[in-house]
Amino acid sequence: MSTYMANPQNVERNWYVLDAEGKTLGKLAVEAAVLLRGKHKVTFTPHVDCGDNVIIINASKVVLTGKKLDQKMYYHHTGYIGNMKKVKYSTLMKTKPVFVVEKAVKGMLASNSIGRNSFNRLHVYAGAEHPHAAQKPVVREF
Repeated sequence: MSTYMANPQNVERNWYVLDAEGKTLGKLAVEAAVLLRGKHKVTFTPHVDCGDNVIIINASKVVLTGKKLDQKMYYHHTGYIGNMKKVKYSTLMKTKPVFVVEKAVKGMLASNSIGRNSFNRLHVYAGAEHPHAAQKPVVREF
């Protein structure tokens, strides 16, 4: 009995649509990360990027539980001395909901070349419309 090992030439990529309306940010990010990495497939191989393309719609309607909307902060540094910036997630959700979802998914992917390539197959949209109808994506319920 031999073990199946996938290689980049025979990886088949599908397209999935995840609707974020009313879903928790963390659970949405987990589902997207699993699909991007390819762990839902029987032919998953750890050293090969065998994930699928993921489209997330309605990113502006994602939910944060508890008091996270008011208490959770996003920190970033501008590169200048003493310029650490912080923004509440309530402000981020109003101004950049796509960024919030992308940041959550990126944090759940590996910090290597496979994770970076997987992240490039993520497409997030604030509204219900997306321009990927030609790829015939499958709506995935979770």
